[in-house]
Amino acid sequence: MAKKTSKKDTETKTETPVKKAKTPTAPDESTTLNPVESVSRFSEFDIFLFKEGKHFKLYDKLGSHVMEYKGVVGTYFAVWAPNAHSVSVMGNFNGWNREGHPLMPRWDGSGIWEGWIPNIGRGEVYKYFIRSTNGQHLEKSDPFAFWCEIGPKTASIVWDTWYEWSDTQWMEDRKEKNKLNAPISVYEMHLASWRRDPSEPERILTYHEIADALIPYLKEMGFTHVEFMPVMEHPYSPSWGYQITGYFSVAARMGTPQELMYLIDQLHAAGIGVYMDWVPSHFPGDAHGLFRFDGSALYEHEDPRKGYHPDWKSYIFNYGRNEVRSFLISNALFWLDRYHADGLRVDAVASMLYLDYSRKHGEWIPNEFGGRENLEAISLLREMNEAAYKAFPDVQTIAEESTAFPGVSRPVFVGGLGFGMKWMMGWMNDTLKYFEKDPSFRKWHQDQLTFSLVYAFSENFMLPFSHDEVVYGKGSMINKMPGDEWQRAANLRLLYGYMFTHPGTKLIFMGSEFGQTSEWNFEKSLDWHLLEQTTHSGIQNCVKALNELYKSEPALYEHSFSPEGFEWIDTQDRENSVVIYARKGLKPDNSLVVILNLTPIPRSGYRVGVLSDGSWAEVFNSDSEQFGGSGKINAEAVLSDNKQWHGRPQSVQLDLPPLGVVILKKV
Repeated sequence: MAKKTSKKDTETKTETPVKKAKTPTAPDESTTLNPVESVSRFSEFDIFLFKEGKHFKLYDKLGSHVMEYKGVVGTYFAVWAPNAHSVSVMGNFNGWNREGHPLMPRWDGSGIWEGWIPNIGRGEVYKYFIRSTNGQHLEKSDPFAFWCEIGPKTASIVWDTWYEWSDTQWMEDRKEKNKLNAPISVYEMHLASWRRDPSEPERILTYHEIADALIPYLKEMGFTHVEFMPVMEHPYSPSWGYQITGYFSVAARMGTPQELMYLIDQLHAAGIGVYMDWVPSHFPGDAHGLFRFDGSALYEHEDPRKGYHPDWKSYIFNYGRNEVRSFLISNALFWLDRYHADGLRVDAVASMLYLDYSRKHGEWIPNEFGGRENLEAISLLREMNEAAYKAFPDVQTIAEESTAFPGVSRPVFVGGLGFGMKWMMGWMNDTLKYFEKDPSFRKWHQDQLTFSLVYAFSENFMLPFSHDEVVYGKGSMINKMPGDEWQRAANLRLLYGYMFTHPGTKLIFMGSEFGQTSEWNFEKSLDWHLLEQTTHSGIQNCVKALNELYKSEPALYEHSFSPEGFEWIDTQDRENSVVIYARKGLKPDNSLVVILNLTPIPRSGYRVGVLSDGSWAEVFNSDSEQFGGSGKINAEAVLSDNKQWHGRPQSVQLDLPPLGVVILKKV
């Protein structure tokens, strides 16, 4: 995670529709005398689960819900504020009168305030006015609101999550598309800056508008999944969505909840899975948000040594408080449930796991055993993963975790955290450091490239070239590469060829697939005009071809997370900086031989030991002219001979392209 500054199928409806309320009229005398009815959506069992930290569908209970009572349509409000002296609902319907519509506290000590107000319906704007027991007067947005005003306004909006989904077939089939031994190639994107309105570049496209352009593009490129950087409401655009104030609310700057659902629905119709970023690690201190919600440290930990994040100047959830656990796990399941997300990428897991994360000596509190692990956060992550996979067995949870914490992607019952996958940050760092070196020096650093296979199968790894690698002066992917323009492009194609043939699933950030030359800027569109140049269209064609190869060759995905799928052939030719390895599937005939030439010197008649006798054909060459390369390919299949090489009885001779990857398959 980067350092952040502050409609035909009706069987899959997510919520029973409600009758839209009539336009509110002036209240009659009885309503004026008793404007709030004592109505509840909570059972005693709901309250028990909430207090125990086991209520994982709080979004059905807390927040605002349009409902009919005594034949009248109105809205039920419920908010958790145990340290409040009083709580009222204020909005357009009462002229923002702070005291006009007080909620009632429940009798059971849950700290929940609730009530039903007549003649308020979908679209009503509101906030909670809270008088705290310590004398503070607070105006807060609803932590469980489904939608909100567009910033800089901060009020919540009465809304629903009803939508007629048409993705029944996808939901039935996604267990095959989303399983760990399937090809998973993810396109990470920031929706507000992927593409802007060409006629009005400052205008952000809506979720609905993006669907029209994004879906054909992803299908053409061959990505299997898309990952959205946070789509939850966040007041500060430079946080890219990682400083969330509305955990259940979609970012209103891009449209309604139903418009986001439409985008996801259409992606599913196109056979593309959707992962969503989820941020349980911290939240900002905006006055209308979760921070000191009822005048006390309600959602955050009271002690700043556990409750304040020094890097991001934000606040850390109190993972040991049961009601906060219910809030967070409910939120994770909410996006899987109501928005049909196919997985969650969990942000900044490392910062959650360690009490001394980014803290100096004396700035943190050891756990009860004197250690640095945050036992409460570890427990929360395990419970979240168990709850997610129990409710939605065919989703994936993916940890952005950069340390050597053991068992991140191992089941909870064997002591793991229970994630489906983990970002392979070590591979990403080592690989980029290697590729940034001048090719003439690479022979001295070949271990940097090969070291990842020492630990490649210790976790279920996803290989990420994410947004974090193209911001804050790190340069774009293509400009990390050394050499002149042609060599930079060739290096990038070689890098992607290595990535797609390395064990693990794949992730590429938007723009990197065509060699965006500038760093990512969240305030403007990607530089799509670069595709008019052969260099960039060639890189794009290369990624497209790699995606198709990845999906069509079982050897590249059937054993992504086990050593049976990989075998070194040669790592000793340091002088020529050539590395050779094999990828293996369930069937021996599907095996591939991968040769990396990591220098700009072409090598003719290079001998390679192969897995068996027979004819071997080139199925991919990153130096192809269609990719912007020099065209040094092996057009004809090569028959192996009995010359022992690389410790194998059979070998072939090939021409190796400059700064290129060649992939062979037996034919």
